[in-house]
Amino acid sequence: MPFKPIDNPKCPKCGKSVYAAEERVAGGLKWHKMCFKCGLCQKLLDSTNCSEHEGELFCKVCHARKFGPKGYGFGGGAGCLSMDSGDHLKGENANGLRTNGACMEPRMIAKAPPGEGCPRCGGYVYAAEQMLARGRGWHKECFKCGECSKRLDSTNCCEGPDKDIYCKVTWRLGRPS
Repeated sequence: MPFKPIDNPKCPKCGKSVYAAEERVAGGLKWHKMCFKCGLCQKLLDSTNCSEHEGELFCKVCHARKFGPKGYGFGGGAGCLSMDSGDHLKGENANGLRTNGACMEPRMIAKAPPGEGCPRCGGYVYAAEQMLARGRGWHKECFKCGECSKRLDSTNCCEGPDKDIYCKVTWRLGRPS
């Protein structure tokens, strides 16, 4: 039987052979260690922070910005920092305060069917922004004391008989009715 050389896979980025000692795997493809970087920001990747899309590698942040859902809490929609340079503000915001050029876009939340959305505002709650209490998902911004508006987390959240949430201080004082 004649000797048959082993065909090494080709790196999708540079097209050269990839040998086992230098390979990185994503999306069923083998890449060189130095070719295994984000197609947008050029950050070197590893198996925990990469996403492959149609033969191109992306870090999780760039992949979410380019291909993820749009809307509140996501890369391209309302409620996120804009890449607007702020030139129209000449370094000042509408209140005359100095800014770094970033501006917040207005927050727009799509309303969910009754009983399915955030208990406080009624809008859809996406997994990336979800805070859980009383078996329901809340927006991070809505997850605050129903009495004093203090931000809550899992350690200082109490559930009231009125199906609202409160901070432990308010709960101890017995203010919620």
